[in-house]
Amino acid sequence: MVGYSFYPSQCILGEGPMWHSVRKSCFWVDIENQEFFEFNWLDQKITCRQLDHKPTLIIQDNDNQLLLGLKGGIAKYNLDTDRLNWLIDIEKEYPDHRCNDGACDSKGRLWIGTMQTDFKEGAGSFYCVDEKLILTRKIKNVTISNGIAWSPDNTRLYFIDSPTQSVQAFRFDENSGDIDFEKVVIDIPKRLGTPDGMSMDEEGMLWIAHWGGFAVFRWNPADGKLIGSIKLPVPNVSSCAFVGGDRDYLLITTARQKLTDHELVLYPESGNVFIAEPGVRGIIPYKSKF
Repeated sequence: MVGYSFYPSQCILGEGPMWHSVRKSCFWVDIENQEFFEFNWLDQKITCRQLDHKPTLIIQDNDNQLLLGLKGGIAKYNLDTDRLNWLIDIEKEYPDHRCNDGACDSKGRLWIGTMQTDFKEGAGSFYCVDEKLILTRKIKNVTISNGIAWSPDNTRLYFIDSPTQSVQAFRFDENSGDIDFEKVVIDIPKRLGTPDGMSMDEEGMLWIAHWGGFAVFRWNPADGKLIGSIKLPVPNVSSCAFVGGDRDYLLITTARQKLTDHELVLYPESGNVFIAEPGVRGIIPYKSKF
């Protein structure tokens, strides 16, 4: 299976793809250019919005608001007024730290990771923010906090710290938000690139973007086996999300970051957004309860 060009955004670091079910739009961010994109599925209109902070993730909130993960914390963004309402600081005291990937669980809590921008080993953490905006550190000594997903029955949380080349499984208490490390469920060979963002499908399989791997790969967390892939014409594949009214398309972000001039000539579509029809639907993403 191959992915096809969706929009030539030429992002330095494309990330955070998301489907907004009310607006019928796809969203994604360019972290380094401090902007995010909206592509309306119905009229195919593209809108790019500039920010004063580096955005790392987008989550659908109530009405025409978004929940944004940013360098230094999280905020709400009003799409009607373009106003940003800061909610909570996260490692703002460290100028070389920023938030990275994140997702909401079934109770509307936000799970979000941090990292040091030069990838200092163990400098980041993985947090949970509840409906009262109480920040709780769940995992410490994280290097590059990335993909987050839950099993369809919400009994497991899957988490990627990219340099480990693995996906960890945690037992997840849906009511309390407590997690307990269970085991490593997927080990990814270096030859396939490094695991980055990921999404869960209705069959309980994980779709993982592989940085340096020219693909999104489908993995079975039950046995750790590789069972499918979506090939792309660019090396640095950063994240993916199920989009469309039936959540049957996979939107894929990529990056130009860290590529040499020669590599950019070889892979000129780096930084663009791609799309594929994987033949399976994604689970419905959860909204925040803030």
